[in-house]
Amino acid sequence: MSADTKNRYTTSDIALAAYLKLKGMRLVDCGKDGQKFSFIFEDPDDTCESLALEFANSDCRRYDDEMRSLKKVDRKSTRLNSSHNVN
Repeated sequence: MSADTKNRYTTSDIALAAYLKLKGMRLVDCGKDGQKFSFIFEDPDDTCESLALEFANSDCRRYDDEMRSLKKVDRKSTRLNSSHNVN
């Protein structure tokens, strides 16, 4: 995450990007930068950094953490099930 001098805020965290949009921040660009996908928001009042901190302490972050955890379980389960179904 970084704030730049052109009133833009960039993050590669999709959950934070969703939270910023939820809070009304305007997404102005997104795309792949090397291996990372980045989201760039308009940040004329320099509020994205404080919203990022708010997000870090929110139930939305906890929800995202649980989703990631369940995805790991799902991937692990899928790998185990596919190895047992080999003919």
